[in-house]
Amino acid sequence: MGKPHKNAISPTRNEDYPEWYQEVIKASDMAERAPVRGCMVIKPWGYALWENIVARMDRMFKATGVKNAYFPLFIPISFLEKEAEHVEGFAKECAVVTHHRLEKGPGGGLVPGGPLTEPLVVRPTSETIIGDSFSKWVSSYRDLPLLINQWANVVRWEMRTRIFLRTSEFLWQEGHTAHATDTEAIERTKMMLKVYTRMVQDDLAMPVIEGRKTAAERFPGAVDTLCIEAMMQDRKALQAGTSHFLGQNFARASNIRFQTENETEDFAWTTSWGTSTRMIGGLIMTHGDDDGVIMPPRVAPAHVVLLPIFRSPDDRQKVMDYVNGLAGTLRETVYAGRDLVVEIDDRDIGGARGWDWIKKGIPVRVEIGPRDMAEDSVFFGRRDRSHRDKTALKREAFVAQLPDILDDIQRNLFQRACRFRDEHTLTVDDRNDFYAWFTPKNSEKPEIHGGFAMSHWCGEAACETRIKTDLNVTIRCIPLDAPKETGACICCGRPSPMRVVFAKAY
Repeated sequence: MGKPHKNAISPTRNEDYPEWYQEVIKASDMAERAPVRGCMVIKPWGYALWENIVARMDRMFKATGVKNAYFPLFIPISFLEKEAEHVEGFAKECAVVTHHRLEKGPGGGLVPGGPLTEPLVVRPTSETIIGDSFSKWVSSYRDLPLLINQWANVVRWEMRTRIFLRTSEFLWQEGHTAHATDTEAIERTKMMLKVYTRMVQDDLAMPVIEGRKTAAERFPGAVDTLCIEAMMQDRKALQAGTSHFLGQNFARASNIRFQTENETEDFAWTTSWGTSTRMIGGLIMTHGDDDGVIMPPRVAPAHVVLLPIFRSPDDRQKVMDYVNGLAGTLRETVYAGRDLVVEIDDRDIGGARGWDWIKKGIPVRVEIGPRDMAEDSVFFGRRDRSHRDKTALKREAFVAQLPDILDDIQRNLFQRACRFRDEHTLTVDDRNDFYAWFTPKNSEKPEIHGGFAMSHWCGEAACETRIKTDLNVTIRCIPLDAPKETGACICCGRPSPMRVVFAKAY
């Protein structure tokens, strides 16, 4: 990518990765902190990215037979109490409403009014309240499978927050399904994980490992949790999506019963699966560089920006006519299932315009001035290359080649992320080497270190806990495609049937 420009992000990724992340978001104008503790305001550029992610996933969900619905934001506390393990997993993160209306207090300020008969929890996840509806909608095997998704916001009262990655309120989708057999529910759990994998790899250009969570990392109340794990540029793991087989646990708690084909009564087998705006944080940390965000073209809020250049006031109208004509032609192009989105930036702020769009991560920047018009050509730069690397093309050739250029950017981002992950994944069997892999060499100024460690684990929770305590490293997943391989546990040395993915994580 070359040496960062004087207008690039400060600090750089290597100088202070967490601060770099915050500065990238600020420079790209994607989001900002809200006046409410731990919450964020998603600005138009960031929200357009989320809309594109939503649109692509929504089509994929519906292709599998899923239908959208909406359920209340407030959940009676008694609903959560029905599933003890579930409520225990979320109890510390719940925001609770105990009063309704506001009244004037003795000093003239506003104070809570009357107490509610039953406290309400602001939705941290919806298994229990959706289960209540399912119990009314399902009575026979003919009502199954029931395949529902909702796009919504949730609240989890986080103590340490970071925009997109972990906020007290965030946007997500949560799918919930009910089935007549465990086999069918397990297949749906796997199916939705594959949907997430396709979306994240094909559209966000983030390589992931599909795997199974250990019992300690499993979703509260689930029988099995499948996940996809990606590596960020600080070599930490990010969980990019999860799909849960809930067995009959939630069906029993919510009384989701049905009459079988044999005219007996049974509880439904259920699943749940979800992704969130955390994926935007993953996109930033997977592809961003010291110049700012890099947007994968398939989900970019806009594909190309046209930057008219005026040498004199007399040039303005002629250049703008040319630019508007090119924009109209480009907007007739369909790329990756949607109309090409073209921005025109004619602000009189000199070279700062180009840097604004570099920081926003727009895939292609096009400069057009009187000389380009005279030659019927354009001068463009790609965001996946150095800001100094620009190419001239005849207008007609540029219009024809732009979809291929965008595909090449998308492919290049994915391949680059794959190479980074592979370079920072270590297959390790020696305990000392394992500990060294996750230990900064300079304690005063920790460098970016470590990555994924593919190591043996005996299956004992005690070893998992020991490594987490010693290194703040967890088992991210047991890879679904991992070959059977005997070895010695990296912690205790006892026999192990498999390698798992260890990493520090967000």
